[in-house]
Amino acid sequence: MKFNNDDMLLYAVTDRAWLGNQTLDEQVEEALQGGATFLQLREKELNDDDFFAEATRLQKLCEKYHVPFVINDNVDIACQMNADGVHVGQLDMEAGDVRARIGEDKILGVTVQTVEQALLAQERGADYLGVGAVFHTGSKANASVISFEALKAICDVVTIPVVAIGGINKSNVLELAGSGISGIAVISAIFAAKDICKETSELKILTQQVVTR
Repeated sequence: MKFNNDDMLLYAVTDRAWLGNQTLDEQVEEALQGGATFLQLREKELNDDDFFAEATRLQKLCEKYHVPFVINDNVDIACQMNADGVHVGQLDMEAGDVRARIGEDKILGVTVQTVEQALLAQERGADYLGVGAVFHTGSKANASVISFEALKAICDVVTIPVVAIGGINKSNVLELAGSGISGIAVISAIFAAKDICKETSELKILTQQVVTR
């Protein structure tokens, strides 16, 4: 599945920390009902068999809502299950190697923090960039925060979509207006909510104001 900038608007990243009494499948479907436009499955603890089974279920949900579905880090499982693509960080497999593995038709996202990393990722075949953390975040304890100016500089030098990530919620998302981003990626802002569908819908409306200004 190829995608366009509109698919980047509200990018949901899963996290089991917020499951409570729900299953991940239930939470993801609520987010999709609320208008999430992209889904990344992020799993650090599951064994490969359980990961594959979970990914297959979520892939079907995303197909139902016509939303791109990518796997975080695990290129083997992404290839095995024919996911729409893969997202990798700076410490994971190098972007060019990932592109060689997944082929030209799959989506490749890369996390970057500098203009140099952004240009290299684009050159090596990235379809979009995740840039952050733009605010302090509890989802990734070791994530360093980058400035608005650094985010804007990255958006200015690349031709592919940029998604801001890290600590974004309804109270601060409008601060990203004018940066040039195509959307935001969130974890707890959606999945920690009591009403995931409602929270997703409200966050999406705010984000539309950010990317259209």
